[in-house]
Amino acid sequence: MRNSEIAISIKHLTKYYDDFRALDNVSLDVRRGEFFAFLGPNGAGKTTSINVITGLSNHQEGHVKIFGYDTVSEYIQCRKLIGLCAQEFNFDPFLSVRQMLVYQAGYFGISSSIASKRAEELLTRFQLNHKSHVKHRALSGGMKKRLLLCRALIHDPEILILDEPTAGCDLELKYLIWDYLKQLNNEGKTIFLTTHYMEEAERLCKTIGIINHGRIIKRGVKKDILQDRSLERVFLEVTGLE
Repeated sequence: MRNSEIAISIKHLTKYYDDFRALDNVSLDVRRGEFFAFLGPNGAGKTTSINVITGLSNHQEGHVKIFGYDTVSEYIQCRKLIGLCAQEFNFDPFLSVRQMLVYQAGYFGISSSIASKRAEELLTRFQLNHKSHVKHRALSGGMKKRLLLCRALIHDPEILILDEPTAGCDLELKYLIWDYLKQLNNEGKTIFLTTHYMEEAERLCKTIGIINHGRIIKRGVKKDILQDRSLERVFLEVTGLE
């Protein structure tokens, strides 16, 4: 990994579909070890940004770098540095929970012996070790959320990217996930979190960026963002969409 204090660098990122600009000249940096919240209403461009950062989607203008590596020309290095926890439960229906994690690790060149040990550690940490030999259909919704986190962490990435990880969770599970994420950040993980819950950003994050209609409208430390009365219109808009 290159010696860079900037974990994620996004410069003039633009993505459009025909005449619709999903991302419009987006620029922001996330520093190593930050817990960064990316807020905005549904359809603001949060998931599109994640898809570009992780290489799931192309873009027309600008560039993204992960610890100095370009996500297009140096995509192999970038993929190893990122763990993605998406919204959807897109698990292999034929593998057990443990097999799924070991299989995922193989994409990153991790041997089965090391992957097995890592899988056991993660399943124990996220209280899923008693379910290691069942398939994902036997898991509750909350367990599946935790399994998504295990899969994102199986290759021990430097950056954890989470796309609305507590959407649809009950309060108990939400607080449990928050505790896990705070612990991971305290251990040194850089975390990039998309959410439209202001409480979630307030509880977890040190810095906040706000996107609306594909444009960054504010980026700064949490205290300054929370005191900015001009942002009330955006959060009222979010409330109206839920």
